[in-house]
Amino acid sequence: MKNYFRKMTARFLAIGSTKTITRGAAIAALYVVVVLIFEPISFGPVQFRAAEAMTLLPLLWFEAIPGLFVGCMIANVFGGMGLWDIFLGSAATLIAAVLTYTAPNRALAAAAPVAVNGIIVGWYLSFIADMPVLLSMLYVAFGEATACFALGLPLIKLLENSIDARKR
Repeated sequence: MKNYFRKMTARFLAIGSTKTITRGAAIAALYVVVVLIFEPISFGPVQFRAAEAMTLLPLLWFEAIPGLFVGCMIANVFGGMGLWDIFLGSAATLIAAVLTYTAPNRALAAAAPVAVNGIIVGWYLSFIADMPVLLSMLYVAFGEATACFALGLPLIKLLENSIDARKR
């Protein structure tokens, strides 16, 4: 456990390079743009947030963790769901990103955002939308699963192939 925290601290300190800051900022900006392009289906109790495919990026880059957090927070400001969404939704994305980063395989990495967002976002959206909690959690988890498994896993494979091609 001690080595884990040492590794995480080293990663946070390394994030100060221009390249990693730029990549994290680009991830945040792209997240916001994708959410806003698909705004009608990105918010609400029944949602499909295509940008959530990006929640698997911590598998490739540590700086995706703060990038996703900041991007989600900015996007949620424009969503009209209020402070619950701005703070709890962004916290859920941060938790999911850290779990994705530490996941031992791709399937568990994709499952982390599904579980975290299904529970946290589904919970508070049920109160905002005045609907049953379990139903709200299932709606959010289904949309998240579609984004992570149908879009996120192919995205990661494509990026890995691109990174590998550049190394040759």
